[in-house]
Amino acid sequence: MFGYRVPAPNEALLISGRKQRGADALPFKIVTGHGAFVVPVFSKATRLTLAMQEAEVEEDCYTQQGLTLHVQAVIAFKVGDDHESVAAAARRFQGDQTQMPVLVGRIFSGHLRSIIGSMTVEAIIREQQTLADAIVDASKTEMARIGLDIDSLQISSIHDKGVGYIKALAAPHQARVNQEANVAQAIADQASAMAQQESRRNQAEYARQTAIAQARYQAEIDQAQQTAAQAGPLAAAQAQQHVLVEQALVAQKHAELRQAQLIAEVVRPAQAEAERIVTLARADADATKLSAEAAAAQGRIALDQMMIEQLPDLLRAAAEGLQGANLTVLDGAEGLNSVVASLAAQGTALLEAVRKGMAPTPAGESTAGTAVVRRDAA
Repeated sequence: MFGYRVPAPNEALLISGRKQRGADALPFKIVTGHGAFVVPVFSKATRLTLAMQEAEVEEDCYTQQGLTLHVQAVIAFKVGDDHESVAAAARRFQGDQTQMPVLVGRIFSGHLRSIIGSMTVEAIIREQQTLADAIVDASKTEMARIGLDIDSLQISSIHDKGVGYIKALAAPHQARVNQEANVAQAIADQASAMAQQESRRNQAEYARQTAIAQARYQAEIDQAQQTAAQAGPLAAAQAQQHVLVEQALVAQKHAELRQAQLIAEVVRPAQAEAERIVTLARADADATKLSAEAAAAQGRIALDQMMIEQLPDLLRAAAEGLQGANLTVLDGAEGLNSVVASLAAQGTALLEAVRKGMAPTPAGESTAGTAVVRRDAA
């Protein structure tokens, strides 16, 4: 649009020609981040870069020992983002912005010579970052006055212009480094030799294990081949052995069958005959015993009959013996009955004794007692 200006993201638009209000008002208007109308003829718009810039410093500086050192450094800087920094930079560099790196280089050159002059070569070599930080701190005030911010300062090189002082300083360290390098190289060589020897031992061990494994495998192959070669005869022998075992089983079965036949044909009939003979013998013995018992029973019956027949005579004789006796019967008829009952009991006891004396005796025993009883009874 005609009269409308938009600054780039890394630019500031400076609009002049219109009167600004306020005692502290700037002679121009600063526009960043958005556009603005610029009235032709009455206003003028210029741009101030806010991008990062570099300034190089290359100076011969004297150290605290009076030695000359050639120092090169690079400074990164830019215009500050606040309006005060933009206004300060615009007042000084709006006409010629290429003067920014030149002025920055001059500022840092002065501070570089001043700070290096207060340090020794050894400190400068060892503490370059400390040197850079000191230069930046010393330059901040001046840089802020002209609206610039410092991003970083890097010392790119330091040398003594061929005097050899820095090299001499490095000689002990270099010797120590060389010595350590030699020691490290010797240790490395030794480790390499040990590693090679270990590798050879490992290879020899692997070769030995491989040879052993191969021999073992070959032995297994030979054994398998021998087993395969013997498999046929062994199978035949095993088959023959199975045949013999089966034949033995068949023979055993035949023997068991023959034994069963002999038991059925000979033993069983013999046992039956023996049992028949024993049964007949037992029957004969039982018959004999019954006959003897019957005979004994008949003898007892005859004896009892004889005794019964003689009992009245015995009682009579007892009664006759009492006729001449002087007996006193106290109980009258009951007393008399008691006497008679007593006589009868005596006769019964006498009959029982005679019966026992007449009982049959086993063969070979004496019968004298029976004879006596019979004589007494007579």
